[in-house]
Amino acid sequence: MSDAATPDSRPYGFEVVRLARLEARLVTYDWAWARDNAERIEQNWMRRRAAQPALFDGPVLVACGCAIDGDSCRLDLFETPYSRFLTYRDGGSPDGHVANAFAAIVPWSADGAVLLGRMGVHTANAGQIYFPCGTPDLDDVRGEAVDFSGSAARELLEETGLRVPDGATEDWVCLRGEGQLAFLRPVRFAEDAAALIERMEIHALGEDEPELAGIVAVREAADIEAAMPGFVRAYLASAFEAETGAAEVTP
Repeated sequence: MSDAATPDSRPYGFEVVRLARLEARLVTYDWAWARDNAERIEQNWMRRRAAQPALFDGPVLVACGCAIDGDSCRLDLFETPYSRFLTYRDGGSPDGHVANAFAAIVPWSADGAVLLGRMGVHTANAGQIYFPCGTPDLDDVRGEAVDFSGSAARELLEETGLRVPDGATEDWVCLRGEGQLAFLRPVRFAEDAAALIERMEIHALGEDEPELAGIVAVREAADIEAAMPGFVRAYLASAFEAETGAAEVTP
């Protein structure tokens, strides 16, 4: 994994690179680590399923290449079973050639809050607080291209009931660290935080088993919590002025 860009900063150990263009494509990749660790993968999957029976070993897309040139990014992804990806991630991403790449919408309210979800107990990331997102899969493939924008919008809708507003800008922030490539798309909504949270809570009431156990509103750097993964804390630290705690007017 390599690029030629200079990161904006390294909050919480993550590089923060702002992008105007993101292209992702599906490629063929021979993942040697997965072949060499077949027994470990099986054991980890059995352990995970015992704790969370709802987990499903379907195909997901994982990154094997990332090239950033200025404010443009080209991402290569390949298909692999979820059990392999999960074992790899649980083990701290030991193979430097592969990264957990995903996209997410960052909902900004009209009154300057960032809204995040607390994951439900039945999910693989129970208790963690982050933006509605998921590992890309074959539903996101369009020919040879992988639709990261559509993947992020779909996850937002499924988890919160919110739709990306018409005409929303499509700028991205790439957070890279801890074996992750998090592509975040900040989107400003017309409603204030209270109205958006109410809509999200109503959506959750209509689901048999909602992914989110609750909504968290962040208005300043002091609201950053330990339950937030590193990429979330890195984004929030860069999006809010640490010294004054004032939210940036434009995400």
